[in-house]
Amino acid sequence: MVTKVTFVGPGFTRKPPKYERFIHPSGLGFTKAHVTHPELKCTFKLEIIGVKKNPKGPMYISLGVMTKGTIIEVNVSELGLVTPAGKIVWGMNYLSWHGPEAHLVVTEPNLVKEIFNNKDGAFPKPEPEEYFKKLLGDGIVTTRGEKWFTLRKLSNHAFHAECLKGMIPAMIASVEIMLERWKYHDGKEIDAFQEFKVLTSEIISRTAFGSSYMEGQDIFDMLIRMVVIISRNKYKIRIPGISNLVKTADDVESDKLEQGIRDSIINMMKRREEAAIMGQSSGGFGSDFLGLLLKEHHDDNSDRRISVEDMNMIINEALRLYPPAVNVPRQVQRQVRLGKLILPENMVIEIPVLAIHHNPQIWGEDVHLFKPERFAEGLAKATNNNVTAYLPFGLGPRSCVGSNFAITETKIALSMILQRYQFTLSPTYVHSPITLITLCPQHGLQIRLQPLHLG
Repeated sequence: MVTKVTFVGPGFTRKPPKYERFIHPSGLGFTKAHVTHPELKCTFKLEIIGVKKNPKGPMYISLGVMTKGTIIEVNVSELGLVTPAGKIVWGMNYLSWHGPEAHLVVTEPNLVKEIFNNKDGAFPKPEPEEYFKKLLGDGIVTTRGEKWFTLRKLSNHAFHAECLKGMIPAMIASVEIMLERWKYHDGKEIDAFQEFKVLTSEIISRTAFGSSYMEGQDIFDMLIRMVVIISRNKYKIRIPGISNLVKTADDVESDKLEQGIRDSIINMMKRREEAAIMGQSSGGFGSDFLGLLLKEHHDDNSDRRISVEDMNMIINEALRLYPPAVNVPRQVQRQVRLGKLILPENMVIEIPVLAIHHNPQIWGEDVHLFKPERFAEGLAKATNNNVTAYLPFGLGPRSCVGSNFAITETKIALSMILQRYQFTLSPTYVHSPITLITLCPQHGLQIRLQPLHLG
């Protein structure tokens, strides 16, 4: 069986000589495509679909990222192989263009597993872009080799189950502060996205710094501003060395932010700074959209108690529909065989988690529905025996070290909220998921709170 590689050029069609050196015992098949093809247009520019009610009950969740009549350009490798209609266009693996550079996009579960579980350093993370370096520094997210191994070992200890138990009181106290604040909004509208962002920051401040969100607010604000800079420069092609000669407004601002963040935490351990950054990236993952999904899963008159099993299924399904990282890059360290492909040194590989999580061949034709019950019989059943197709926190040695922290935080918050409130989705809500390093609602998540009057 020959794995087909598809070349997709933004506005042009060509097969570059560099990648004719790909070797395959049977020869590679090359499929040319052009963005004027009607199916491909749907993937480069997605029509807004929004939120639609399914007459049978579950909610249809759109991958659309258009908002208020404005088309937003979408990088093809993030949404990958699936059009809004769920039709597979390019095959499981293909090449996607980033300027003059072609990246190999891999969605085949067996190959994804091979990449993530590799232990001989064949597929390390690529060198981070300049703005990423300013945000993440030389820490666990960006380092390789022995330094990464040492940092990962320290981080594993910090997020060990026993350590997490010690963080639970701080998590409960942080949720209590949020719920006290909500008392002044009974019957009114709040932005749940902003509320959970503050909650995550409060929990990180208490568990990592021994302080509060208010004390560390300047740091979190600077981190968010840096994330915005990274996001708007994500697909810009930078000429090497040009920033040393001509600095853009983003270069100047990011330099100030980098220095400001470092000055603010100069007396804190480097490990704790990284905990704040990692927590912001993974801590608010499902909370960003859980209010929307829970509203559809429980009617207003239902029993508000949720079993542990139901809670796990709801969180798993929220992570499937809205994974924190929509795309995970790797770089080929040396010429290496991947499945039946031989990849050249330095080639960038992308694993489009969002596309894999929305592949109907793996998850079924109801892939766009919020159906927590799909996990009732375990992950293997939910994924049609493709367990490596579920990647909310990555896989293998470099999976997200803060995943258990994030899930514990979410379970505690949901349990405490549902004991006191029911809520409805505000008519002002606009369904518009976008990527600011992680996936989040572009215009917030507006809900109306109704306190429960328990006898």
